[in-house]
Amino acid sequence: MIKDYQHTQTAHCENGVVTGLLKHKGLDFLTEPLAFGLGSGILYIHIPFLKVNGGPAISFRTLPGAIFNRTCKALEIDLVRKKFTNVEKAQAFLDQKLAEGTPVGSQVGVFHLSYFPKEYRFHFNAHNIIVYAKDGDTYNISDPVMEEVTTLTVDELNKVRFAQGVLAPKGHLYYPKGDQLSVDKATIQKGIIKGIKRSVNDMLHIPGPVIGTRGMGYTANKIIKLRDKLGPKRAGLFLGQIVRMQEEIGTGGGGFRFLYAAFLEEASEYLQDERLIPIADQITKAGDLWRNSAMQMAGIYKGRITEQKDFVESANMMREIAALEKEAFTKLGKLKLKY
Repeated sequence: MIKDYQHTQTAHCENGVVTGLLKHKGLDFLTEPLAFGLGSGILYIHIPFLKVNGGPAISFRTLPGAIFNRTCKALEIDLVRKKFTNVEKAQAFLDQKLAEGTPVGSQVGVFHLSYFPKEYRFHFNAHNIIVYAKDGDTYNISDPVMEEVTTLTVDELNKVRFAQGVLAPKGHLYYPKGDQLSVDKATIQKGIIKGIKRSVNDMLHIPGPVIGTRGMGYTANKIIKLRDKLGPKRAGLFLGQIVRMQEEIGTGGGGFRFLYAAFLEEASEYLQDERLIPIADQITKAGDLWRNSAMQMAGIYKGRITEQKDFVESANMMREIAALEKEAFTKLGKLKLKY
């Protein structure tokens, strides 16, 4: 039973779970930005046929679970993932791992997460936490976005592990294999280069209009037509949903850009390549613009600015971000990185 798990607060839940679980196994070098970059976490996608809380499904990061998978693969670490259809079997497996001294990552729904403030609870099922111990009918929880460790009862944890709806967790848990892990510098360097190449491909070269920098243009085109199509109030709700997806789920559009910029700065140290620094500066600027964009859209959502020109300005801000990120990732893709 683990009593001295070292909790670390991070900007985003999955990055934090990856970092926490691997640092617990001895990989002290791992930081949140490095995990995010190794896992090629940065992305943009607008899925028009998928709705979240009645609004558009927009993500500023890769699919849930991919960061953990890719980071472990990059560092040549084996991992275990389990999903369940039976609550009792899911709880029994979790209890067994905790009894063995293995903390596990768990995907949960936010809506019934009792330690979250009520204003932050909504139907989102891709939050990640670490369960590291059990005392009687209480689980000890390290939620990376919280300042301190917390607890959930057996019933509370089962409820959020089997939340219903889009991205239903189905008792999903995961953990790295092995006891004390070690990774050499060359493996980290190779993982960094591979992660950068994948992110360049994701942002620039995946076919289709809704993903990467082209996806930002797709959203911008939708925004321009919203007011005439839906009316000012309903159009504002649409933009409010974008802001929620951007700024409340995980670290959002701006935060993920700041994380990726920090990763490029760390990568420049590992690879001894200063060419990554000005690109990191561009990504940081993109993060600032995403924050400005959220403020503009929030103004429309709250009814402070409701004219067509305000929607056009929001769309143009997204196009500016798309152009900046396209330039940055194009430069990144042209670098012949070595270690």
